[in-house]
Amino acid sequence: MFLKMNKIKLIFVSIFLLITTSVFSSEKNITYMQILQNPNDLDLNLKYAQQQGKMGNFKQTISTLERLNMLYPDNVEIKLYLLSVLVQVDSPEKANTIIEEMKLRRDLEPEDLETLQEIEEELRGREPGLWNIVADISMGGVQSNNVNSVSKTRLKEESDSIVGFNSAMHDRTLSGGIGLSATRPIGEESSFLINASHSLSEQYAETDDDYQSYGLTLAVDTVLGNQSLSPFLMLTKSDYQTDAHSYSKMYGFGGFFSVGERNSFSYGYSFSDSKGDRNASDTTADETNAIGHSFSLGHDFILTPIISSSISLGYSDTDATVDAGNDYENYDFGIGLNFAFPWAYIAVSNSMSFNDYKKEDTSVNSGKLRSDFTNTFDVMFTKAIGDIFPAIDPNRSLFINLSYERLFSEANMLNYDYRADSLSLSFSRSFNLR
Repeated sequence: MFLKMNKIKLIFVSIFLLITTSVFSSEKNITYMQILQNPNDLDLNLKYAQQQGKMGNFKQTISTLERLNMLYPDNVEIKLYLLSVLVQVDSPEKANTIIEEMKLRRDLEPEDLETLQEIEEELRGREPGLWNIVADISMGGVQSNNVNSVSKTRLKEESDSIVGFNSAMHDRTLSGGIGLSATRPIGEESSFLINASHSLSEQYAETDDDYQSYGLTLAVDTVLGNQSLSPFLMLTKSDYQTDAHSYSKMYGFGGFFSVGERNSFSYGYSFSDSKGDRNASDTTADETNAIGHSFSLGHDFILTPIISSSISLGYSDTDATVDAGNDYENYDFGIGLNFAFPWAYIAVSNSMSFNDYKKEDTSVNSGKLRSDFTNTFDVMFTKAIGDIFPAIDPNRSLFINLSYERLFSEANMLNYDYRADSLSLSFSRSFNLR
């Protein structure tokens, strides 16, 4: 599929791509927030387009280059760069449109015209349909100081009595996962995604979190007016070592739109159906089989090229097979600050959740309706290994993620009045297979 360019044009394109690649590899991550703040900065936007292309996010690359093409209509290099990406993702309609426009230019060099003719010949008879395939690999660990949510008093209510809460508190969990994503364009403004994933979890002292999980996601990314919409379907299966297997399906949609250059709003809805596989070792697993409806609303605001804020609201309603202790309504509110520093990305958030249960749980307290409030504070730090050790990660595609979480739970029952802290460390990397 490689084009046979003449020597002069081949040298020109190679030098241009080499320069943009070299500049990008020596710079830090450029965020979308910075692009929104500096939409006319040619150098910054070219680096961002190159960055997104390396990550396999060709839709964002094309979007950035198309905007630059409108801002700088006389810049031949931008057009050639955009054309090379369109050829790579097999988008003949857009590519041919650019070719026809460039062929009408009177200032086009002979070698440029020859290159366009060769590209046009290469694209002749093509149909959209090239899949872009990306593999993701991750591994990490979590250290928790209260893995079983033991109450502050180490007491709990059980069948209308108060007894000791003697479960272990400290434990650590190791996990790993692999995912495979395939995307392809659908028309001019839409794309289709298939993602398959597999993950492993192993708890050190106990076995509650020893399991394997399998997932399949189908999604469409499209545009309707000024709305970006993403309907999806997710299927998951979890095989627990000492518990019943569980299955779930979820479908719904997410969307967002921008207002000006600083504000964006997001929204979503999902329906879930979760089931436990009742067996001899767990004869009550199917009692928690439940369906759920969830609604979300969010707002993001760009304060500076580095700092942005986010606010989120959520509501969900869960109905289980056995109502007692399982049916509840949940209300969420969260705020966050994101810092896109040149040396790292840091996110700080605080969320509050209110849970109102619909029926008394007689196994705990037959005369009290459970009600909970939780407050969760977390900090996340993300850094490319290549920034620290360029020889190990020259393309800056291996990331280290460090996060800390502190959870306070207050309830009208001893069982759910507790505090928990956890520290997690993980590494992730993506490979563009095609």
